[in-house]
Amino acid sequence: MTEVLVYLPMLPPAERRRCYDFVRTEFQSLTVNLAEKLAEIDPHIATADILITFGAHLGLDAESILGRGKRLRWVMALGTGVDHITDVPALRPQAMVTNMHGMHGVPMTEAAILSMLALAREMPRMLDNQKKHQWERYGARLIAGKTVGIFGIGAIAEVLGPACKALGMNVIGISSAARKPQGFDRIVHRDKLAEVIGEIDHFVILTPLTDATRNIVDAKILSRMKPTAFLINLARGGIVDELALIAALKDRKIGGAAIDVFVQEPLPADHPFWGMDNVVLSPHIGAFNADYVSQVLPFVKENMTCFLAGAFDKMINVVRKGAEHG
Repeated sequence: MTEVLVYLPMLPPAERRRCYDFVRTEFQSLTVNLAEKLAEIDPHIATADILITFGAHLGLDAESILGRGKRLRWVMALGTGVDHITDVPALRPQAMVTNMHGMHGVPMTEAAILSMLALAREMPRMLDNQKKHQWERYGARLIAGKTVGIFGIGAIAEVLGPACKALGMNVIGISSAARKPQGFDRIVHRDKLAEVIGEIDHFVILTPLTDATRNIVDAKILSRMKPTAFLINLARGGIVDELALIAALKDRKIGGAAIDVFVQEPLPADHPFWGMDNVVLSPHIGAFNADYVSQVLPFVKENMTCFLAGAFDKMINVVRKGAEHG
């Protein structure tokens, strides 16, 4: 009998239970197990054929977890990113990997705009004054007329670019591929990042984490940013050299940062980011929203139906076919 393991420890308890109940109800021929925390992975991972998870939820434990998945035939990532899955040597060559590409444009665009406005309007300062019952008027900065640099031109950027143009911003795209979607004033190659970064007021990171992008935003790039510029990371923590970013923020070398993703998640309670007044933090919820699970479940059903029928060529969002599936 085919076994499914649902491992979604960073989703709210009700949402992870909802995913588990959905699969169990829709596919009653399957054995479906739920691991709500790392300690509950065993013994289910050893006998699982299908793992439903997020790469970020596997995190630093990915090698250990996937290495114990000796029967895994398919890893269904409920997000876009497949780092901590496809880049893990321990994942069986036979295992297929799918993701949820193409459904994050609107929520991530809203998160990016929120981040730009929160930094420009000094929202942490506002909220701190509210807690203190302190009335302080100050001149917040506008985003209209500013330049946004969007690093990573894909389905999300194709929504974000036009939205930024509608807000009166100049839009520069940074990409490793030759393309120019609507809503961009110009596109530069990723190799030119160090040259263009000095023009950018809001640096929005959307690029996937790969060997080529790991720590690509390093001390050199940060040193070339305007002292008034803001960094917004909605992609993956490993793209930015966190130690270099901490130093730049402490020394006020850049205006501030809005950070949704981190090298280690959950972010440790003693991490320096928590105490910085020029940082806006969020717990990896750029794309996650109250309707997220409702949005992904139809994709889960469609791909699961095809997989169980052996119709692998009809599955959508296949990132890696796996040796077993041609």
